[in-house]
Amino acid sequence: MAVDGRRIAILGGGKIGESLLAGLLSSGWRKPEEIVVTGRRQERIDELAERYGVETTLSNADAVGGAAFVVIAVKPQDFDTLLGEIGGLLSPEQTVLSVAAAVPTKQIEEHLSDGVPVLRAMPNTPATVHEGMAGLCAGAHAGDEHLATAEEVLRHVGRVVQIPEPYMDAVTAVSGSGPAYFALLAEAMIEAGILLGLSREVSTQLVIQTMFGTAKLLRDEEMHPVELREMVTSPGGTTIRAIRELERAGVRAAFLNAIQAAMERSKELAEGDA
Repeated sequence: MAVDGRRIAILGGGKIGESLLAGLLSSGWRKPEEIVVTGRRQERIDELAERYGVETTLSNADAVGGAAFVVIAVKPQDFDTLLGEIGGLLSPEQTVLSVAAAVPTKQIEEHLSDGVPVLRAMPNTPATVHEGMAGLCAGAHAGDEHLATAEEVLRHVGRVVQIPEPYMDAVTAVSGSGPAYFALLAEAMIEAGILLGLSREVSTQLVIQTMFGTAKLLRDEEMHPVELREMVTSPGGTTIRAIRELERAGVRAAFLNAIQAAMERSKELAEGDA
């Protein structure tokens, strides 16, 4: 089957797969008829077909036929089964992008025909609202043109950084798991507000909007975190008193240790240690 340069197959219609689908369509970069999405349940793919107007199928093998760009968005535990279905069907004219956590490009390439370009990305949950962050790396047969296409795809759901593959475990630990760290911090701050007498609703609004606004300042104004912290911290004021308590509690060291632990676990998973 001839490869259609504009056809994209998204294998896995879960949260990340759907967020990518929505981003590609809402930006106008692809039309519904240029995308096919797979899933494991008929009711799920029917839902996606109705919502987005794209072709859907339960067959991964059918989906990859003629697709220039194949996105693998299934869970890591389903990876070997999927590669067994499509591995022999892909050609070097097609490009594979995996967004499955902890699956190295070499492991993917072992299931494919020689020369098929493979890329690996680690997006995070905010991709579902088009504010994700993804690390992107290339396998043995992927060149700059493949990286450029993969980056263009991922930019429709957030931002992208290209890195060497050995650092993908660090990306997983910092930004892949990162939303959970911020959610834990938000939870703690909301509880603190309740302790001080605020209602849960008011405390939640204060914390979430403060986190959102701080992130916008750091990103859009390109401020260094130290610069922003010093801007808020007046001599002898409330903020410096709070920061002193955080430093006494070892919060900075706790984050360093936690993120290092996450990276070590990512490496274990990549090596097949369940």
